[in-house]
Amino acid sequence: MPSLQDQLLKAGLIDAKKAKQANKDKRKETNLARRSSEEVVDEIKQSAEQARQEKAERDRELNRQRDLELQQKAIAAQIKQLIENHCQSKGAGENDVEYNFTHGKLIKKIRVSKKVQEQIIRGVLAVVKLGEGYELVPRIVADKIAQRDEHAVVVANTKSSQQVDEDDPYKDYVIPDDLMW
Repeated sequence: MPSLQDQLLKAGLIDAKKAKQANKDKRKETNLARRSSEEVVDEIKQSAEQARQEKAERDRELNRQRDLELQQKAIAAQIKQLIENHCQSKGAGENDVEYNFTHGKLIKKIRVSKKVQEQIIRGVLAVVKLGEGYELVPRIVADKIAQRDEHAVVVANTKSSQQVDEDDPYKDYVIPDDLMW
């Protein structure tokens, strides 16, 4: 099979003098490289390798970001499914009351029955955020949701066993848990 140089000569794109000169220069370069102990640095290969490494690093970073976004979407879908599957009735009717709670710096309220309000106060039910609204779920489900995203659970009361200090001047005054605002 003829070389590229032979093909170019036959096509008339280069002349024999230039072909001989190119061969001579190439031989000189290889002889010089063999004689000297220094390694000839091929800048083109070096820059190509560096560009390949940079591209691989960018690709790894993009893949990591894409995987993180997919993981966040999966967690959000799991939370939504947990809330929708275990959503409790608010029991709102004629004798309902407003249950006030804070979400961030805002005071929010939902209308619930007196029985449901007691369950929220005791910690049996928890208030979670679903989209733009708030839903009630059992405490066990709220704990599962909090494992995935603690910001999704808005209110999850717990009964604390408070120790009364003997020197407390207000120990005889009980603070109600269901204090209405």
